[in-house]
Amino acid sequence: MDILSKREFSREEIVRLLGAEGGEMEYLLNKALEVKLAETDNLVRLRGLIEIGNVCTKDCFYCGLRRSNHSINRYSLTREQILECARKAYELGYGSVALQGGERSDEGWIEEVTTTIREIKKIGDLGITLSLGEQDEETYRRWFEAGAHRYLLRIETTDEELFYRIHPRDARHDFRRRIECIDTLKRIGFQTGTGVMIGLPHQTIGSLADDLLWFKARDVAMVGMGPYIPHPDTPLFGEAGIIPAPKERIALTLKMIAVLRLMMPRINMVAATANLTIDPEGREKAILAGANVIMPNLTPGEEREAYSIYPDKAAVSDMPGTPLADRMKAIGHRLLLGSWGDSLAFTERK
Repeated sequence: MDILSKREFSREEIVRLLGAEGGEMEYLLNKALEVKLAETDNLVRLRGLIEIGNVCTKDCFYCGLRRSNHSINRYSLTREQILECARKAYELGYGSVALQGGERSDEGWIEEVTTTIREIKKIGDLGITLSLGEQDEETYRRWFEAGAHRYLLRIETTDEELFYRIHPRDARHDFRRRIECIDTLKRIGFQTGTGVMIGLPHQTIGSLADDLLWFKARDVAMVGMGPYIPHPDTPLFGEAGIIPAPKERIALTLKMIAVLRLMMPRINMVAATANLTIDPEGREKAILAGANVIMPNLTPGEEREAYSIYPDKAAVSDMPGTPLADRMKAIGHRLLLGSWGDSLAFTERK
């Protein structure tokens, strides 16, 4: 395991690391934590998550929000509901909010998002992350100029063949366009994040190694990776029998986080809610493997249940001074309050 002192890995070396088990895996995770603490700090950045709506024009085979799923109640938060969540985040000292929602591109909705961003900025010095899917460059620029400064657009997989196993092959689901959107976000000036699902049907360790190399080559500022969780109201659910068991998906997720922390020591990485959904200690395990961002959910309860990307999503609403702070303290970390919590890799590069 002497290769862990490196920051550049070949594809073959990454495949080897992702296959680590037992003591080798433990050593990998410990090394990633060591690098994180040396290159950044022990502070956990917070993003108050606001799931602004579950109306979606996409039809992804893995997602419960897909437009062909008629089993969920569709909703769109009002501007005042969103602002109330943002005020709560500000009062709690989160320092940053993340607006996430189903993908839309109708002009009225785009303008409403633009206005809402401006109104959030009036509340106080809140950072704003968006995760609202693929848009044209003009829309991204409008949102950036309104005050959003981070954008998360997960590629889901950098394997084009696998991409079309989990998305329809049509004009709405274009692998190349997704990459172009990520490049556009970077060019505009967003702190750009992306990520993948881990444990998809037909996914290989080699494909996951390629994902990590792609993140490095794209020089992204933040990454969100989590285990794939099958949704019964999606076409991909029919292949749930061929995916790794939950424990194996969690282990592979932790190794992906750890290897990427070694490769890109100063980026931000999210301890995804999906980790907690599968494993009650999944969030802490991700932090100890190299992640440094948590997104407490501020979405109102009824709508939070309707935002069902995957089933049985952990409805996390921890607040500073409650179990979240205590749980982080128990693993040698502290919550970063009153700060945007930007990626050091991005701010130093800028």
